[in-house]
Amino acid sequence: MVMLNISKRQNKILEMLTKEKKIEVVYLSNILGVSQVTIRKDLIQLENSGLIIREHGYATLNSNDDVNSRLAHFYETKQKIAKKAATLISDGETIMIESGSCCALIALEIAQTKKEVTLITNSAFIADYIRKNNSIRIILLGGEYQKESQVMVGPMTQKCVESFFVDKLFIGTDGFSRGIGFTGNDYLRSDTVKHMAKQASKVFIATDSSKFHQKGVVSLLPLQQIYSVITDSQIPPQEEQYLQQQGVIIEKVEI
Repeated sequence: MVMLNISKRQNKILEMLTKEKKIEVVYLSNILGVSQVTIRKDLIQLENSGLIIREHGYATLNSNDDVNSRLAHFYETKQKIAKKAATLISDGETIMIESGSCCALIALEIAQTKKEVTLITNSAFIADYIRKNNSIRIILLGGEYQKESQVMVGPMTQKCVESFFVDKLFIGTDGFSRGIGFTGNDYLRSDTVKHMAKQASKVFIATDSSKFHQKGVVSLLPLQQIYSVITDSQIPPQEEQYLQQQGVIIEKVEI
């Protein structure tokens, strides 16, 4: 389900759950200074959006690999990154976008603010996430379907993507390493990204700064293939400087 609006209080709940994993309704009511009825209404909305799981008297973060659950992490920051990314897109443009929580919000922002954009993606989640926005044309790449992440991967996806060439590709990342570049946690998804990158003039990484403190298990893309990184102002200064030295453009949003 698309979550078009989220209140500051609900965002605070997500931040607290990201840290604590499990929080009682009574505790949230006391900390946030609102009634338990109000908290329960907030939790119902967050649960309907797939971000949390409600149990009797408390809430937990949805911890599986579903994109909706990952949206809960740094949601407000990712929204700002999405808005920044969307400014780089023109009406009528054809772009490619890979799976991931930041990418999903970018797709939604484009669908809500741009006209006649064609979006090519291997993410069934993204296709469904923005399907009610009639201003955008969606081309969903075929392939092997990964159920949890709702993404298409494998040789068929690679064959499909060869039919297209675009100016811009937006992808997420699971981590960063100076020696390797950007990294992922799933071999098939990372391999699919590599093939998508071959079909784009410019590759944009869209990620919150926490990924610069993590390292994935497989190589995603080397820095030579990255045109720009769109992230937040908490990116480690030494990593920002290093990326710029490698010719990567850094676009930052304030948080």
